[in-house]
Amino acid sequence: MATVSTIATVMRPPSRSVIVAALGVAQILAWGSSYYLPAVLAQPIAADTGWPLSWVVGGLSLGLLAAGLLAPAIGRQIHRRGGRPVLAASALLLAIGSVGLAIAPNLPVFIAAWLVMGLGMGAGLYDAAFSTLGRLYGQGARGPITIVTLFGGLASTVCWPLSTFFLGAFGWRGACLAYAAIHLAINLTLYLITLPRDPGPVPADDPADLTRSSTVRTPRSMRTIFLLVAVTLTTSSVLSTLVSVHLLAMLQAREIALAAAVALGALIGPAQVGARFVEMLFGKYHHPIWTHLVSAAAVALGLGLLWQDVPLIPLALIFYGAGIGLESIARATLPLALFGAVDYAPAMGRIARPSLIAQAAAPSIGAFLMLRFGTDGTLGLLAIVAGLNLLLALVLLHRVRCLPASC
Repeated sequence: MATVSTIATVMRPPSRSVIVAALGVAQILAWGSSYYLPAVLAQPIAADTGWPLSWVVGGLSLGLLAAGLLAPAIGRQIHRRGGRPVLAASALLLAIGSVGLAIAPNLPVFIAAWLVMGLGMGAGLYDAAFSTLGRLYGQGARGPITIVTLFGGLASTVCWPLSTFFLGAFGWRGACLAYAAIHLAINLTLYLITLPRDPGPVPADDPADLTRSSTVRTPRSMRTIFLLVAVTLTTSSVLSTLVSVHLLAMLQAREIALAAAVALGALIGPAQVGARFVEMLFGKYHHPIWTHLVSAAAVALGLGLLWQDVPLIPLALIFYGAGIGLESIARATLPLALFGAVDYAPAMGRIARPSLIAQAAAPSIGAFLMLRFGTDGTLGLLAIVAGLNLLLALVLLHRVRCLPASC
């Protein structure tokens, strides 16, 4: 009997906190070795190979495009089979893509490796992790999702220095191989050990929760709400990607030295994590629509201030950072609250497709705007778009018709 009891204890599924921590660590490494990789390695790759920097950096955009095209299928797979096989596949794809980058003899092979990386990103970054948590915990996934975003916010903080170390020790090709080993040794292991092989049935939605989310849930009304959610979340993603890529150039165009621009840009990270921490503490007391509304308002205010005089830039970046920090949470929790756990993973996949495709185009759009309208003109346009997105969030709030009990 003691032996049976011991075996049962050993085979007991990992606790929720263990699963959340494992996904959080894996998100740091997955984001840092893919989305944030060109920030450190792009210049050394271009200098070593002679390939155009625009194409070296553009590999990420093509990867995001591949991730967007794959996103709906990823959502359906997680809905049917749970997140374990999908996330495990993402670790393998990211490892293969990293090896492809490391051994690429020419630019076409390098770009092909980024397409493989994109498939891994689509199967392994936030949308897939959030869908996995929703598939496991239903409406109870909001807290775990927020905690995972806290981990994810540390990706650049952890992996930029790590990439710099790998670059100095092994060169850029060795750095890519090191990340391939990390995907296989750490991420793949975490997914296989902590995530359940059988996720069980999709958690049923509490009818009371759905009633509080929206007083009118006809198919037509929900299609309208879905469209509003997809458009406003896609717009938020485009704004954050475009500004993140071009922020240092925008600040330097204001005659701010590079060192000072980097120091100002560093304000975004703490603001982002701080806003997510506040959401973790108080998010259970309000509907996610309010998280999205505050996020849209903070981004609009931040970009509006950034458009103004230089003394306002630190405050502008704090508001902007807080806004994009909350946007990551709203992107995950709003569809869960509105569409329910039963349809959550497929809904996340459908929302992710336009968002990732638009993110892939965002750097090029930003470069065109900077060339055509200059820094001030570009910031003005971005502030206007952010303001329109805030209005769209208000329209969504009206359509959802939250009752006081939940909002």
